[in-house]
Amino acid sequence: MAKNLVIVESPAKVKTIKKFLGSNYEVEASMGHVRDLPKSQLGIDVDNDFEPKYITIRGKGDLLAKLRKAAKSADHVYLATDPDREGEAISWHLIAALKLDSDKIRRITFNEITKNAVKTSIKSARDIDMNLVNAQQARRALDRIVGYEISPVLWKKVKRGLSAGRVQSVALRMIAKREKEIDEFIPDEYWTLEADLAIPGRKKTVRAKFSGTDRKITIHTKAELDDIVSSLSDAKYVVSDIKTGERKKKAPLPFTTSTLQQDAANLLGFSTSKTMRIAQQLYEGVDIKGEGTVGVITYLRTDSTRVALEADSAAVAYIKEEFGERYLGHRTGENQNKNAQDAHEAIRPTDIRRTPVLIKDSLSRDQFRLYQLIWKRFTASRMAPAVYDTMSVRISAGQWNFQAAASSVNFAGFMDVYMSEEDAGEKAGSLFSGLEKNEELKLEKLLPEQHFTQPPAHYTEATLVRVMEEKGIGRPSTYAPTISTILARHYITKEKKNLYITELGVVVDDIMQQAFPQIVDEDFTATMETLLDGVADGRIEWKTIIRNFYPDFEEEVTRAQEELERVTIEDEVTDIVCENCGRNMVIKYGPHGRFLACPGFPECRNTHPYFEKIGVACPLCGADVVLRRTRKGRLYYGCSNNPECTFMSWARPLDKKCPKCGEYMVKKGNKEVCSNEKCGYSEN
Repeated sequence: MAKNLVIVESPAKVKTIKKFLGSNYEVEASMGHVRDLPKSQLGIDVDNDFEPKYITIRGKGDLLAKLRKAAKSADHVYLATDPDREGEAISWHLIAALKLDSDKIRRITFNEITKNAVKTSIKSARDIDMNLVNAQQARRALDRIVGYEISPVLWKKVKRGLSAGRVQSVALRMIAKREKEIDEFIPDEYWTLEADLAIPGRKKTVRAKFSGTDRKITIHTKAELDDIVSSLSDAKYVVSDIKTGERKKKAPLPFTTSTLQQDAANLLGFSTSKTMRIAQQLYEGVDIKGEGTVGVITYLRTDSTRVALEADSAAVAYIKEEFGERYLGHRTGENQNKNAQDAHEAIRPTDIRRTPVLIKDSLSRDQFRLYQLIWKRFTASRMAPAVYDTMSVRISAGQWNFQAAASSVNFAGFMDVYMSEEDAGEKAGSLFSGLEKNEELKLEKLLPEQHFTQPPAHYTEATLVRVMEEKGIGRPSTYAPTISTILARHYITKEKKNLYITELGVVVDDIMQQAFPQIVDEDFTATMETLLDGVADGRIEWKTIIRNFYPDFEEEVTRAQEELERVTIEDEVTDIVCENCGRNMVIKYGPHGRFLACPGFPECRNTHPYFEKIGVACPLCGADVVLRRTRKGRLYYGCSNNPECTFMSWARPLDKKCPKCGEYMVKKGNKEVCSNEKCGYSEN
């Protein structure tokens, strides 16, 4: 019998796939990329029509030798790297690095790591798609040129170790613009007026909002409010119109990469990088009791909402069986992103009957929570809309009108399975029963309230990803790495989910705006993504993009080197005094994060670890509680007086005593809990 070799990217997939294919197949992992552009130089020959210079990645020699040996003895070699442009490029690089005979090389892709999907992919093996490879080559070349030519400008004008990137610079610009909008925002005063109205013969009241006359009126000042309230002093409140109706809320589309990252952030509190890491584990395969190792979700990097017919049929059968015919949705077509790679599907469970509860014991806590989110969203996407009964009441009071609206859930539909943050926040109560047109209501009290317009909210990882997707900046595989990079470079910082630009980030963004306005232009970046899609479709030759981009860009780099002034970033000065020379120590950034250093370097080389204060006094000695790490990197809260003071807590301590026993309180989830477990006191 013929011997076959299957090469995948990740060793985690090897065990899963080997189980499906049997003894006639060997499965090996390339451990990701095997060739890349050299780190020590640009790697793009600008004088030779931008030809890339690929080299074997350092440390891959032994692995490649092992793969060559396995490939030489195999009759067929199947390249099973990820089903996207980068995966296609890795397969192409493997052919070159392994010097494989083209006659026995075949490319296979599968959207899910299941027995059926893997076996079907071998039956439909194909050649390498050079359009996808070239789209990836064009992206890599553009990113390399931008990064390697702008970064030296930042080193020269600011400090070494900084970097710029084609997509990360736009993301930083977006955060900087939002910060500026917030800083420059001037709030406007306005007032709202509500009325509590009693229904005759009933204890129940109706709360109605002032809406003006036939057109809506905004109350800008207290004087305007007083005039309106004065004119209402003798008014009769009469029901002038009642409208009842029905409103349907459609089921959500199944997850794409960006919508998964958004909901995982909003509902589970996951960062984008954590979401992708756990989703990768679920895709590559987890050990399920009674089944062995199997991939439980489909491919996680996708901007498509398409669902395979087989999966759709299985969902219909499951919903009919578990919920009944009434709960079945009738989709006429998905809201497909026009730029989506339609070979991909939405992110969904590989088997809808593999319910979260069924496999909970086989998953870690975070794996279970993310799988449950994906399973519920997909199941809900095939279900019927939620149906609300609605009532709108207009109440006349002299020359003015008040409005009251209510809704109640008639049929929950998909919401019996899945509710987004928006669904959960939508209030639905009981309708105003017993009201009749022309009925007079009794005013119990008027409720005026002053408000001020609010500035736009700071970006969170979730909202930044949403806006990047809406504007066409980056692609599913780039969202999480982009945010991780600008966080790691300390251009932005994250506090309570919100993203804030740092002083260093402001300087880098200012330089990028001044010297490289095209690079940080959102429209330019989105257009570039469209051009890369054109390469993937075979409509555009990939080097044409580089040829058109490079001359103007090179001019900008030269001008920046000559004309930009040097910028000095001041270190953050602390109140901690250097015990060696008496200077106030400053916060600096190193490879492992922040640390304290004496500004007298190199004369004084004193350094200390930097511990972030949380604004709480130590319950034992009164010193500051700081955030610390164990040797293995686990975070905990300890006393800044350590080792003299031994206080430590895994949960965040609060500046608050337990009213029951007097011990300090800690934060756990959305509750404040006594640190003394025997006490048991807690409050929301």
